[in-house]
Amino acid sequence: MSKVEDFLSKEDEQEIVEAIRMAEKNTSGEIRVHIEKTTSKVPFDRALEVFHELKMDETHLQNGVLFYFAVKDKSFAICGDKGINDVVAADFWDCTKDKMVEQFKAGNFKQGIVDGILNAGEQLKKNFPWSEEDTNELSNEISKG
Repeated sequence: MSKVEDFLSKEDEQEIVEAIRMAEKNTSGEIRVHIEKTTSKVPFDRALEVFHELKMDETHLQNGVLFYFAVKDKSFAICGDKGINDVVAADFWDCTKDKMVEQFKAGNFKQGIVDGILNAGEQLKKNFPWSEEDTNELSNEISKG
């Protein structure tokens, strides 16, 4: 499964977008998913680059979260913006990663991503609850590189 186009079906992608929408109903946090074939960089470093390319660092509360995947490399990273990192423990994303890896090992890539997104929404609502003034600042669509 080295091609980005073959990683998820259109139906899988729609379920992931729906998971983002559901997670964002509970939090003012902004969640994005980016998938690309490969990277020559450390996955987290590449995720930070994509984070900036997608302008995720421009959210009002600095509470964007990116789920980054390099399909051919079988690697992924989760990175959060300054607003999140300033208020959470250093191992904040570990439980989310663990849930995802469990599904990935079983070959359930879509479910792993969905579980990660929903878990992130639950985690984020503790520090960034949804409020009436919230607007969806970033697209929920999956970006691809």
